[in-house]
Amino acid sequence: MKRPVTILGAGLSGALMAIYLARQGRQVQVFERRPDLRKVDMDAGRSINLALADRGIHALREAGVFADVEPLLIPMRGRTLHAPDGTLTFVPYGQRPHEVIHSVSRPGLNRVLLDHARRHYGIEPRFLQAARTLDFERDELVMLDEVSGDTYTQPLAPLIAADGAGSVVRRAMTGQLGVRVTEDMLEHGYKELTLPTGRDGSHRIERNALHIWPRGGFMLIALPNIDGSFTVTLFLALKGGAESFAALDSRETVDAFFASQFPDVVPLMPGLAREFLERPVGRMGTVHADAWSAGEAAVLLGDAAHAIVPFHGQGMNACFEDCFELDRLLRSASDWRSAFEQFFQLRKPDTEAIAAMALENFLEMRDTVRDPKFMLRKELSFELERRHPERFIPRYSMVMFHHEIPYRVAFERGRTQTDVLARLTTAADAVADIPTAQMDTLVTGLLEPLPDSSSRGQWIE
Repeated sequence: MKRPVTILGAGLSGALMAIYLARQGRQVQVFERRPDLRKVDMDAGRSINLALADRGIHALREAGVFADVEPLLIPMRGRTLHAPDGTLTFVPYGQRPHEVIHSVSRPGLNRVLLDHARRHYGIEPRFLQAARTLDFERDELVMLDEVSGDTYTQPLAPLIAADGAGSVVRRAMTGQLGVRVTEDMLEHGYKELTLPTGRDGSHRIERNALHIWPRGGFMLIALPNIDGSFTVTLFLALKGGAESFAALDSRETVDAFFASQFPDVVPLMPGLAREFLERPVGRMGTVHADAWSAGEAAVLLGDAAHAIVPFHGQGMNACFEDCFELDRLLRSASDWRSAFEQFFQLRKPDTEAIAAMALENFLEMRDTVRDPKFMLRKELSFELERRHPERFIPRYSMVMFHHEIPYRVAFERGRTQTDVLARLTTAADAVADIPTAQMDTLVTGLLEPLPDSSSRGQWIE
């Protein structure tokens, strides 16, 4: 089992997995097709802000790297909703002090992980190295050095493919092994913009919140950066009418669209139209694969196995949880093949669950949050959690603040809890209108007590 390991991809998943493997005493080599982001700017248009929650934090702690990451984090305690008339509504994520999520710079976090791997374990990825072909039968990996133009061959197994949603390894598994893959692309795209810092270096809107401008079929969001700016992202249909990226093709159409839909941000973003027209439109989708490994030769990790849309803020967190679980399995399994197979059996139900929840959250963020009943159900869910903490944890809280609860459990219990909330709020306008006896009867009748939250192992054995 102590064979040298190759990792394709030095992004977030590849860098963290390299640290985990090095902690086991394994020899690790990492190849990355892009330049070293510590020396060049990141590709324009790629998401540069992410939300770090409990699952990701747990994985970083277990890898011994969270102390390096913590200075990069900005806590966000809830969502600030921006109505068209400028009215602001704050919706807390949780009801306990620690129930926050954290805005973090993707390139900043990636740099920290790469630097940690180099300082502590001597791991220095080889950049501008692209995988050209893989041959699972012959155990060969052909690489291209994009600096020299030379190709070279090396043994394939064992290889961990952290090469992203467009994974070369996943495509090879499809072509050579018949692995079935579905890529469900959204008809919405996204474009990242900048809300600059104030003249004194301060944040010009509330710093400790994720800002959302929900508009039904589309939305704008903003996450804070350490330098006082915000990364602003527009999620909009790719085509089909005036409210689509296809229609916003000139300074006049961009200015008119933002003035009508998001008037409160226009004065804060003086370079809006220019930046909008310069930035590319990003695509979003969900990847489903019916196998993640090729015997003992290779295994897919993170987005390469299960890319999801970004609307639950769990893409990175799920990838980091992959690293934690694969490390745990490699420590206990007798061989690579069994570790890879166990990894798929363990993680596949969870990644399918978070993929479904992420799609559901897109509708909630852009539309459902505007429904008065949404606020009532949110308040009621906190009341039920206070009354029955051993049975009722809001689904959002299970996903974001309880790494010990697998995604699939949050998804399954969440459906029952949604039914409870709907039944209790049908004829009510306030929590005070709902008889406590009715609350207690529904919760105790439909929800079994949760296991002791001290150990994730009770859920996964």
